[in-house]
Amino acid sequence: MATGKGWTAAAVRVGAHALCWIPALLWLNRIRLGQLGADPVAELTHASGDWALRFLLLCLAMTPLRRVTGHTGPIRYRRMLGLYAFAYASAHFAVYLVLDLGGYWPQIFEDLRKRPYIMVGFAAWLGMLPLALTSTRAAMRALGRRWGQLHRLVYVCGVCAVVHFWWLVKADLREPLLYAGILLILLGARLVSRWTSGRKASHAG
Repeated sequence: MATGKGWTAAAVRVGAHALCWIPALLWLNRIRLGQLGADPVAELTHASGDWALRFLLLCLAMTPLRRVTGHTGPIRYRRMLGLYAFAYASAHFAVYLVLDLGGYWPQIFEDLRKRPYIMVGFAAWLGMLPLALTSTRAAMRALGRRWGQLHRLVYVCGVCAVVHFWWLVKADLREPLLYAGILLILLGARLVSRWTSGRKASHAG
């Protein structure tokens, strides 16, 4: 029988999944009510991209949060947040391919050549693809130490995603600057942690 603690953990996880679904459900409701404004495709493209970046940054924040708080709880949600980041990034990509390009997929090669922000965004999605595919425990066991090395690619994806958003925005740069600042803090926290671990290892040796 599950203990009270087990039921609480399960309830928290279900609640976390429900929260992650809220943006998508809100879009569906706005689509149903016809409330996406004068340019529905642009609205869906931007909203899905924004949430993909937010979930990616939340995923990257879990390890520093564990180190700061001393609790392992945040790590339990890192994989979930990463998968939602990939799901929203895939929705972002699908809206661009199906609605923006009207299903004329060969046009993407022309856009990749002419629009650098699309190339960087595509690189972010492409980098997230193997991470999503290897997010299972079976993949972790099969890859061993290489799993951790592969999943460091998430930081490259984060940089590409922020650059993609930065180059996309033409006028108001406050939001891209906010995301860039958060990413720099998270990258800095990782570098400090690695430097500290290296010093401890050298002193221990």
